[in-house]
Amino acid sequence: MGFTAVEKILARASGKPAVKAGDVVEPRVDLAMSHENAALVINQFKEIYEGTGLPAKPWDPSRIAIIFDHRVPAESAKTATNQKRVRAFVAEHGIAKFHDVRGDVGGICHQILPERGYVRPGMVVVGTDSHTTSHGALGAFAFGIGATEMASAWALGAALNIEVPATIRVAVSGSFQKHVGPKDLILHLIGVLTAQGANFRVLEFTGETIANLSTSGRLVLCNMSVEAGATAGIVPGDAETVRYLREEAGVTDPLDLVTSDADATYEKTIEVDVSKLEPLVACPHTVDNVKPVSAVAGKPVQQVVIGSCTNGRLDDLAEAAAIVRGKHVAAGTRMLVFPASGRIWAEALKLGYLSDFMAAGAVVMNAGCGPCLGVHEGALGDGETAISTTNRNFKGRMGNPGAEVYLSSPAVAAASALTGVITDPRKER
Repeated sequence: MGFTAVEKILARASGKPAVKAGDVVEPRVDLAMSHENAALVINQFKEIYEGTGLPAKPWDPSRIAIIFDHRVPAESAKTATNQKRVRAFVAEHGIAKFHDVRGDVGGICHQILPERGYVRPGMVVVGTDSHTTSHGALGAFAFGIGATEMASAWALGAALNIEVPATIRVAVSGSFQKHVGPKDLILHLIGVLTAQGANFRVLEFTGETIANLSTSGRLVLCNMSVEAGATAGIVPGDAETVRYLREEAGVTDPLDLVTSDADATYEKTIEVDVSKLEPLVACPHTVDNVKPVSAVAGKPVQQVVIGSCTNGRLDDLAEAAAIVRGKHVAAGTRMLVFPASGRIWAEALKLGYLSDFMAAGAVVMNAGCGPCLGVHEGALGDGETAISTTNRNFKGRMGNPGAEVYLSSPAVAAASALTGVITDPRKER
């Protein structure tokens, strides 16, 4: 009887010869990631040691990563003070995988971890952010946890009471049409599954299309797996994983690719032929409210957002820049662009993408989470509508419950910026 990649990862991390879906394990943690909410984790962590007489020291500072990304630069005195406390904790315990508000090494946690080579195939990665699922793109089992669970992981180096999730196999075939890509694939899948359809499951992406898909595209799929309720998304390690880690992340040490057995047990298999997909959008106010772009074309938008941990990588910016190059953002529409990391920002500058955006009338922002979560930059006004390449569109997500957010690929967003209405990029000239 065979095993899935996640079952193999959790068995090894738990010191067991084998585990199956439904078993409860306590795997060792290879990497524990937090962002600004590390301030809350620190509080919980110190409470664990109160009255014990033991020093509050993390089990292994080299396995802790902290990245400031949600509110950068700090938008309030409270945030600034919390960031100051986290910096002091980082210095006290020698946490080297710390990424402050900087133009050279800063950015969104879900981009920093891959591009710095912090995530490897076969790892168990936990993060105090629901989109920690992103890191399954590199063959790791990665999932989000709360601040209390993270404090426990800092103390013990393990995740407690983890039920081994069943796996849904997503077999992907075919070639994408022009202006159709990974964002459309994951929106299609979420529309099929619904927002709760993969609750407590793993989505394992496989097939010829995935084998040929870049790590950037795989990050999109795994990032938004949580929007179908999945505990994790994963692309088992393969040649592209090795290429990315060697060529782009600078990893030189041995890699241990963990793959599923041919006779592994899956809960079910969903087959998708991407050659049949067209540009899609998720309409307000749920991510599974997915429609073809043609169904909502013509809807006026006051704000267009391109970036985030979902679609703020170089290929996303390249596609959007190619669409707006030499043209202008429509009057009455704001276009905001925020690259996923400082490294991407610098590469986009070098390649001329940022100049293309600014010449078209867009505003290029610093690397970070930007308007996505609605607590910092780019809030919407009452009654306004945005189309965004981010990953959530529930009511109030961009800071205003009286506004609407549509989700799309960079191509749809860029084409919409030029017209001021939701636009099929295949029809934009």
